[in-house]
Amino acid sequence: MPVVAVAAVVVAASACDLRTRRIPNALTLGAAAVAVTLHGVFGGWSGVLFAVSGGAAGFLLFVPLYALGGMGAGDVKLLAAIGAWLGPMGAVWTGLYGAIAGGIMALIVSLARGCTKTLLGNIGTILRSWLLVGIRPVDGLTLASSSSPRLPYALALAAGTLVTLWMH
Repeated sequence: MPVVAVAAVVVAASACDLRTRRIPNALTLGAAAVAVTLHGVFGGWSGVLFAVSGGAAGFLLFVPLYALGGMGAGDVKLLAAIGAWLGPMGAVWTGLYGAIAGGIMALIVSLARGCTKTLLGNIGTILRSWLLVGIRPVDGLTLASSSSPRLPYALALAAGTLVTLWMH
């Protein structure tokens, strides 16, 4: 049951993200609430703990990227919802595989739009800034201030979820 449910969540989130570049709170928070409830019904308090700790792991994994301006809040909440379904290690694996998929997506988009040199330069600028002044948002290179293409990251998380379900 969790496999079908989490697959439905990431497909719906991907469709929304592709269409509007937003992932609705009703979807992410609702999916997390249903996951906690069903894990509780079928697993008792240990099921609730599994779902809550998975949601927390997903949230904590991506919230630093949000704080640095590199990711939207919907993406953070989506990984938290996925974690509520798949547990803490499922959230970690989904985040890792999703990051790999997101990197591949970013490279493909930058190649297609002819801005790979800019992408690599921006990454270098961010890393140099972090070395010089510490890890913090870099002016002009956050989601709010950048003119770079925005990726529908729910697609990367959907890919990460599918790989996690397949591999683990």
